[in-house]
Amino acid sequence: MTKRLLMIVLLLFIFVSITACNNKSKVTDGKDIVFEEDSTKEQNSEHNAEEKVEEDEADEADEADEADEAEVVVSDGIPSPLSGIYGEEEKVNRRPVAVMFDNAPQARWQAGLSQAEVVYEFLVEPPYTRYLGIFLLNEPELIGPVRSARPYFVATLLEYDPLYVRVGGSEEAKADVKKYKIADIDGLYSGAFWRNYKTGKKAPNNMYISMEGIRKEQKRLKYNETGEYNGFSFNIKDSDIEGKEANEVLIKYYNNNTTKYEYDEENRIYKRYKDKKLHIDENDETPLLAKNIFILEAKTKIIDDLGRMEIQIVGQGKGYYITNGNYISITWEKASVNDKIIFLDENSNEIKLNPGITWIQFTKPDPDVEII
Repeated sequence: MTKRLLMIVLLLFIFVSITACNNKSKVTDGKDIVFEEDSTKEQNSEHNAEEKVEEDEADEADEADEADEAEVVVSDGIPSPLSGIYGEEEKVNRRPVAVMFDNAPQARWQAGLSQAEVVYEFLVEPPYTRYLGIFLLNEPELIGPVRSARPYFVATLLEYDPLYVRVGGSEEAKADVKKYKIADIDGLYSGAFWRNYKTGKKAPNNMYISMEGIRKEQKRLKYNETGEYNGFSFNIKDSDIEGKEANEVLIKYYNNNTTKYEYDEENRIYKRYKDKKLHIDENDETPLLAKNIFILEAKTKIIDDLGRMEIQIVGQGKGYYITNGNYISITWEKASVNDKIIFLDENSNEIKLNPGITWIQFTKPDPDVEII
């Protein structure tokens, strides 16, 4: 090899070596590699931050969902099948109590009636009506005046499988109490009742009892602690119905016997009036209130010289449902004395009640009713 060629080869070798070193520095040079790592860290940091934001938003959404779910829970306990009002499980699961309340003018006002969760008003001997109060959650210290039974009251209360609190009754009603083996607590034989002369009322309009006394009689007579019955269907939350306005509801049983409800829009509740007077509880003078009101037509006729009535509550009929300042036309059905009454809207769908106290007003067909 000539010197010139050798020189060229040597120069080429040196050039390749230098180039290789420069290229190696680009891969292993501290600054370059750190730059690449910093870029990755920044990207990862941004990605992690985005994930953290998404996780926080998800947590907030979960918390919001939990808050929404919490709103559905009205209070501790479980809902009463009579009113949808929440109460202690022990109270909700015990046996209901059905009380016959006197409603003659000389018997007013009634004690403990405001604490019933369902109340029926029925015609009795003209021109009077009488109440059947169904209790579960509440325990009034004073209940009364308690009065006698009628067959249609017995046929009504059977769907609740309750303890039946009364003082005597018509012969047919007393026979039905035995026939259907009702858990009966009769003031003619029970020592739990007393004549309450402190009220200024006279016999037979002053027979009283307490819920404590009723429960003691339940144990003494060895009645079942629980009842077998179906409750009503309730909305989860207070709901309006699409219907006509019902700010005032007036039912004229007779000229001198009227029931009226006035809507309190602020509190979304109805105040009750009897014979043009605010209906109050004798115990504490609190007004009687209603969240749900039913007016139900039933075939009615007088069957004896004393004016006792036969009211056909097994079957079906027309009526109205009233709540939250509105009303709709409905039909009702009761297949047998033991079956629960069912309320249907115009599309034959079962009506769900708003949680609260329900008043059921049975009337003659084509009643004298004003709703405005």
